[in-house]
Amino acid sequence: SHSARAITNEVMKTRDAAQGEQMLAGQRDSGFSGFLRAWRRRRRMSQLELALAANISQRHISFLENGRSSPTHSSVIALSQALHMPVAERDAMLLAAGIKQPLSDQRLEQAARDAIDASMDYVLQSHNPYPAMTVDALWNLQQANEAAQAFFCAVGSIGESNLLRALLLPGPVKDNLNNWDSVARGMLRLFELEALRRPNDVAAQSLLSALRSDPDVAAVLTQPEEGAVAPVMTLAFAVDGIELRVFTLIATIGMSTEARLDDIRLETLLPADAASRAWFERQGK
Repeated sequence: SHSARAITNEVMKTRDAAQGEQMLAGQRDSGFSGFLRAWRRRRRMSQLELALAANISQRHISFLENGRSSPTHSSVIALSQALHMPVAERDAMLLAAGIKQPLSDQRLEQAARDAIDASMDYVLQSHNPYPAMTVDALWNLQQANEAAQAFFCAVGSIGESNLLRALLLPGPVKDNLNNWDSVARGMLRLFELEALRRPNDVAAQSLLSALRSDPDVAAVLTQPEEGAVAPVMTLAFAVDGIELRVFTLIATIGMSTEARLDDIRLETLLPADAASRAWFERQGK
């Protein structure tokens, strides 16, 4: 439905453009040989171990890394699978190798996307009166149901499409988040892991740098967690004179071979106590 699509097309176009730039940057900086060598070392694999995992000879791996051999599409795919690379990194390595992705059946591709969009819309709408949204790997908002849009307004999020920036950097959302210290610590650690998965993603590294450079974020990272660590991280917002407490469930599209789909996260917010549940139910009436 149209109401579930909060930001959609413009964000996707911006993200696609950023991915193209990051791939070109990776190609200019290291080329395929450096790209492959960096990822093998990142996974702490020897050339022999990678050769066995990818079913490619160790001699060929050596030749690929020193530039004496040129990779084929099938060998890049095999290597990316053996290295457990995210789809976006696989695509960047293909580009670094000067290999174009094979043309797909556009009708089947569009039909699959339409089916995914319809399913996402169904989940988002079915989750009302509780917030649900889709975000990309950098937590840029893509779609949001009515409950999520009302929740964002209630906590002060207006105009910022990146949820990490809205939550962690100065602004009304941060001001209304009662347990900001623990949330900031937990969410930044989570995003650091995502950024580690995509070292050639310029946008991811830039966002991580911007978050780390904030004085409050930098300070909280040096402070130890006080008290007992809760089994589930909740976000506690001051809203309408009460403390609204929520936790999240996150789902992804399984076995995606396209970077844009691989990056989609479906995040649902659920009330962490009875008072919060009652607040959401009142908003939904």
